[in-house]
Amino acid sequence: MDLTPHVAALRMALEDVAGDDAAGQAAADRMAAALTPALQLQLLDLLGEIALDVSAQLPDGRLDLQLAGRDPVLVYRGIDPAPPTATDDEGSETARLTLRMPESLKAAIESAAAADDVSTNAWLVGAARARLTTSPRRSPNPSTSTRRITGYVQG
Repeated sequence: MDLTPHVAALRMALEDVAGDDAAGQAAADRMAAALTPALQLQLLDLLGEIALDVSAQLPDGRLDLQLAGRDPVLVYRGIDPAPPTATDDEGSETARLTLRMPESLKAAIESAAAADDVSTNAWLVGAARARLTTSPRRSPNPSTSTRRITGYVQG
């Protein structure tokens, strides 16, 4: 799904309001440039809400919003016939996290998940869990210790 026509329509509306005045056109261009990223995020949020609303109405499966590069894609996912595996988090609520990363890293993660025959989400959760359980907790920086000495010295 290409969001460009929707963003271009906003830009044209701003240019129409500016009229033929050169200063007005310059102001409209600056406003359009400033509003474009915000509009794109709002459109993605709207598509995400639509996917959730439609998913709630589907008898089986769900509608997911995915990004292919910068283009949003709505994908239908049928119910997975395999029962979920028991984990130490069974019964706990899930949370959504938006993560930005380089495209090359995303591709490598997707390849690793496919090689392990799991979803990208399941692979990332497993990788995060493994990292948290295998790495020692970082000790606080000694320079930021809670014990402090205050006062002054006379010489």
